[in-house]
Formats: sequence, structure tokens, C-alpha cells
Amino acid sequence: MLSILGEFLVVILKVLWAFVLAALRWLMRPKEKNVAGQVCVITGAGGGLGRLFATEFARRRATLVLWDINSRSNEETAEMVRSIYRELECERDRAECGQGAEDGVEEVPPFQPKVYTYVCDVSKRESVYSTAEKVRRDVGDIDLLINNAGVVSGHHLLECPDELIERTMMVNCHAHFWTTKAFLPKMLEMNHGHIVTVASSLGLFSTAGVEDYCASKFGAIGFHESLSHELKAAEKDGIKMTLVCPYLVDTGMFRGCRIRKEIEPFLPPLKPEYCVKQVMRAILTDQPMVCTPRIIYMVNFMKSILPFEAIVCMYRFLGADKCMYPFLAQRKEAMNNNEAKNGI
Repeated sequence: MLSILGEFLVVILKVLWAFVLAALRWLMRPKEKNVAGQVCVITGAGGGLGRLFATEFARRRATLVLWDINSRSNEETAEMVRSIYRELECERDRAECGQGAEDGVEEVPPFQPKVYTYVCDVSKRESVYSTAEKVRRDVGDIDLLINNAGVVSGHHLLECPDELIERTMMVNCHAHFWTTKAFLPKMLEMNHGHIVTVASSLGLFSTAGVEDYCASKFGAIGFHESLSHELKAAEKDGIKMTLVCPYLVDTGMFRGCRIRKEIEPFLPPLKPEYCVKQVMRAILTDQPMVCTPRIIYMVNFMKSILPFEAIVCMYRFLGADKCMYPFLAQRKEAMNNNEAKNGI
């Protein structure tokens, strides 16, 4: 009995120490790790946040492995990455020329980062596994896995075709299983790596009209948290995990979504560039979770302690209960117009 009490006291001290460390991270910015030369796989790299992640990692001289189902948009991202590499090379050459003129010492050429592109449908595990094998053959082992690919059906539940519901679940949730199973074994062997799950605030709390999307993001978060615990249980502290839960990001995915107009100036859609900057900081400092803006932490906490009817009242006040309805109406109108145009 005394041993259990003693162990419990140790647990309390560790919990208090965790609070202290968390507070210090808020007060003092941790040093960012160096990812130059590391291999980074990004799914959904053909646009949106995926493209911005690619350019951010390129500026840090990481080797990029870009996955997307759209070959053309993926190549456009790759060309942006190559342009950044060329700029970095020019800056390095100018710096070396200046230094060489002063001391006459010839520098050893540094590692040259590269970018690789692959067409992959992450909803299909065979496509994920075969593409991962190509990456191992062409590039080698990877260091960072950014599970970013995501889709939304844009239909009310009873109007949504079953195939679209399945695709939402497969891309937003199941794909995380396949990519992780493909790359985690080597990370475990080396006790080194970093897995990033790009989820959503709609994986922490939900709203009406996007049942499939919310379910897929809740699933992705559950997968991420369980895997994080498994790595801790296996004492694989060299493998880092970062969960990303942003508020509505202005990428066009949810175009038309609106909360109450009086509240919107205080909680506008996030600029994609701002969102990615915040996430990059979290990744490079090994932060376990990042919510943007920070009010999302508070909303998630309130959801955990408030009665459901109280949450409904808050949603209605904020206009969050039907915030997706304008988006759904736009998607329905666009689909009807497309069908009329094609004579369907």
C-alpha cells in the first residue's frame, strides 16, 4: 500500500512538472531543430496547405517527396520547390564567394536537396504501399511524414452518395493507417522520425451538415493519439508526433462557410500562410499538438465540461450550428449547374 502511495506522489510531481515545462514552452520559444537533408513525405502536396508545407520545408533544405493524386498540380508544387532550391544555392554561392575572397579556403560542396514527385491515391492502400516502396527505392528512408491529404463531400448526410462518404473516410482517416504502416517500421528500427497528422478543429468538436468530414477527422485524431501512446509505451522517444487542429482555413475547401456576422471579425477564417507558419513552428520544436487560433484549446475544454444543451446554446449564439449550410448550398448549386451544363 505504501509503495502505491509513494508511486502516486511521484506521478503527481511528474504531472506538475509537465505543467511547468508546458508553461515554459509558452513563455520561452524553444530552439527549432534542423531538418536540412532530411527526407520529408507530404501527402496532398498538389495545393492548399500541402503546397505551403512543401515550400516551408524546401526553405529549410529538406529533401521533399511529394504525393498527390493530381500529377499536374503536384509538378507545379515541385517546380516551386526547385525554384526555392535555386535561390538558396545562389545565396550560398554568393556567401562562399565573399568568404573565399577573404581567406582563400575552398569549401566542400554541401548536400544538395532534391524533390521527388509521385502520383498516389492515398485512399487505396495498394497505391500507398507501392508508392512507399518506390520512395524507399528512389530516395531511401524517410525522416518526416506529413499526413496532410484531405477531402470534403459537401453534402448533407441523407443527400450524400455512399461512395463520397466512403472516400471521405478513406482519404481523411484510413490513409493515415496505410502511410504509417508503410514508413513506421524503419522509424522504429532507427528510433528516429516525425509523424504529423493534419486534422481539424472539426475533429475536436463538430457542427451540422458535415457528418462524414467530422467523423473522419475524429478518427484521424483517435488514431494519432493511440499511436502516440503506443510509441511512448514502447519507449521510442526518438519518434515525435504532432497533431494539427486548425480552425477554418481559407483554402477554398469550405468556401461559403460563415458564422454569425457580428462574431466573424473576431474569428475570421485563417490565412493558409499563417496556419502553416504556426504548424511549422510546432513541428520544428517537437510540439505534440497545435491548435490555431489558441481559442480552439478553450473551446475544446469547454466542450468537455459543459452539458450538451449548453453547448447548443453557445453554437446558436456564435452562428456555428448552421455555419456549414451556406457552403453546402453553394456546393449543391454548383453540382446542379454542372449537371445542367452536361445535359444530365
